[in-house]
Amino acid sequence: MSRIIGAMAASVDGFVTGRDPSPEQGLGDGDYLHEWYFDGDHQSTVIPELRMSEESRRFIDPFAAATGAVIVGRKTYEDSQGWGGAGPHPTAALIVLSHRPAPAEATASQRFTTTLEEAVAAAREAAGDEDINLMGGSLLTAALIAGVVDEIVVHQVPILLGAGQRLFQELPAHIRLTLVEAVPTPRVLHLRYRVDH
Repeated sequence: MSRIIGAMAASVDGFVTGRDPSPEQGLGDGDYLHEWYFDGDHQSTVIPELRMSEESRRFIDPFAAATGAVIVGRKTYEDSQGWGGAGPHPTAALIVLSHRPAPAEATASQRFTTTLEEAVAAAREAAGDEDINLMGGSLLTAALIAGVVDEIVVHQVPILLGAGQRLFQELPAHIRLTLVEAVPTPRVLHLRYRVDH
């Protein structure tokens, strides 16, 4: 059975973008959150354009290898300019949760759904026994409220952004987590939590 994993890079003060993210500006002034993916000496064996530290590569590659589908929110999709018609993962299916119709530039490999339930069902069908990755703070919060998230992975970057989009939105109640793994590197701290249902 596939796991549903929310995995995102975040600042120490909990932001996943800087100020004013948009299709023209990407993550706004928060681009530093992903520099560690590209400034290392070790190429990912799963996503070749990534070059990380050896510690980060050992943490990231098993997750990337086990990913069969990615669900993103419409804002993440638009701020990423639709990944040029592909997706953030080279082989995983892309499911976009949106209340608006697919844009003209969307491709056949990008599936648009209107509810979280539809998105999860489509991702499960596409992923088979592989994992499903969630991208986007609002999407992750909605999935936590719905009780469908199995794990949360936070790549905590040592920076205080001061503003931007938060990793988590307001939740109606406490959600307990168990720290499963922590991997420190000079550029990022990888934290993996199990969601205790």
